[in-house]
Amino acid sequence: MHEKLYRVWEVATLYSIKSDLVRRLFIDEPGVIVIQKHRRRGPRIYRTLLIPESVMHRVFARMTVGAA
Repeated sequence: MHEKLYRVWEVATLYSIKSDLVRRLFIDEPGVIVIQKHRRRGPRIYRTLLIPESVMHRVFARMTVGAA
C-alpha cells in the first residue's frame, strides 16, 4: 500500500498552523517516519518527519472539537 507522505511544512500549510506545533504533535505519534541525523560537532540533532496521510487525519480528528 502506498500512502502519501507529508512533510511538516506541508501539514502546517494545509491546516494553517505553525510548523513547530506540527512537529510537537507528530514527533512521537505511531506511524510517523522519523529520519534523524547528528551533526559532527555539537549536540544538535536534525530530524525529518514524514507524516502518512492516515496518521495526519487521525491526529486532527482526535484533536477536533465537534459542534455542540
